[in-house]
Amino acid sequence: MSLPESSVSYGTLPGMTEGIKEQATGQPELKRAIGPKLLLFFVVGDILGTTIYALTGQVAGKIGGALWLPFLIAFVVAFMTAFSYLELVGKYPKAAGAALYTHRAFKIQFLTFMVAFAVMCSGITSASSAAVAFGETYMVRTFGLTASELRTTLIAILFVLLIALINFRGVSESVKANVVLTCVELSGLLIIIAVGVYAVANGDGDSSRLTELNTADQTWLVAISSATSLAFFAMVGFEDSVNMAEECREPARIFPKALLWGMVIAATIYILVAITSSLLVPSDQLKTAGSSALLKVLDVGAPGFPHVVFSAIGMLAVINSALINMMMASRLLYGMANERIIPRALGTVHPFRRTPWVSILFTTGLAVILVSTVDIGGLGGTTSLLLLAVFTIVNIAVLVLRRDKVAHKHFRTPTVVAVVAACLCAYLVIPGLSGRPDREYGVAGILLGVGLLLWVINYFYTKAKGQKVEVNPEALGKGRD
Repeated sequence: MSLPESSVSYGTLPGMTEGIKEQATGQPELKRAIGPKLLLFFVVGDILGTTIYALTGQVAGKIGGALWLPFLIAFVVAFMTAFSYLELVGKYPKAAGAALYTHRAFKIQFLTFMVAFAVMCSGITSASSAAVAFGETYMVRTFGLTASELRTTLIAILFVLLIALINFRGVSESVKANVVLTCVELSGLLIIIAVGVYAVANGDGDSSRLTELNTADQTWLVAISSATSLAFFAMVGFEDSVNMAEECREPARIFPKALLWGMVIAATIYILVAITSSLLVPSDQLKTAGSSALLKVLDVGAPGFPHVVFSAIGMLAVINSALINMMMASRLLYGMANERIIPRALGTVHPFRRTPWVSILFTTGLAVILVSTVDIGGLGGTTSLLLLAVFTIVNIAVLVLRRDKVAHKHFRTPTVVAVVAACLCAYLVIPGLSGRPDREYGVAGILLGVGLLLWVINYFYTKAKGQKVEVNPEALGKGRD
């Protein structure tokens, strides 16, 4: 359990906003090396990645030519949710995120665990979607391989295993390296936008597609909801930045601008890419192209542009996305095992590499099963489903925690924004209303069922030994780092 407030001593830390105080544990604090510019790049880099490269075709298949609309709505929902995160990270500048906020608001150990496990599962499904995109499109196009379903699956599995080996070796990326990777990912999307501008300037493109809605077998509301539920995957990642709070200079001051501007930049790029895609390529062709949709846009707008260049950029984007997500998932699982809320064996650290190798094996095994059985649209949809459920809880938690006063100044989100964000996130989760296929609920249910099984096994084991299971969300955050 976290220490009660009465047992914590505080002292002002240099380099922080005046009044923000940290727990005095006798341990040196994390180095506060991240300023506003690096934090902005971190936010943008964490949001940009697999989704727009891999799922543009799937979103077009759900919405039609109005491809920009679900990305815009997803941005609005994520942007309002970000306000709740800003208030909470300002009040509790700790590297634990949603698990910490859930724990402080509701004091329900099992709910805290399930939120943490859902975040972990979202990392696995996100990495799995990157693996499928890697095998289905970017590996094949970069090296000129012949595409086939079996080859795609085998390459995706090998990709997951390679990521596991890198993870096992203990690779960690600094925020400065993230700047370079963000620029590379960004360059691919700017190429698409530039191609669109060039093509439209030369009289190409059909602007009438921008208002087309695919309502052939569904209502317009279900079409928009279904596409938004998948497009929301594009905006996730911003919540990861709260885990950098303890390494930022003056987090209460720099977080609001960096997070909100980072989201605006990423969303603007997404919407411009979506508009370009719709102008140049009919939605049925984007749907057929699948994870190769942006390559199809290049074929139409710039026929002479070498595929290998864009494929290499896309390949780097999905590799980086998969590595970050699998590292997060394995470290978060390790944190839960280390806190003895799931079987302790999952927290075993390799004696030489000093990495949580059992957690890496466990999360890799789940990823291999997912890439072998679920298509990329289902993986992306499951990721957004899990995180939308977490965001619903966080938006409620920010209102509950208004009764928990802190001494220092911090950002405060308007109550109406938190309420609307909670309702919208919940709407995009509820079966029937969200337009999600049943398979996404099935995959999410199985993954969370695995977490429930681990909890039950550990509960009876610790009970038999006369011990008590208590969740320390701040320790989970450390495990995730």
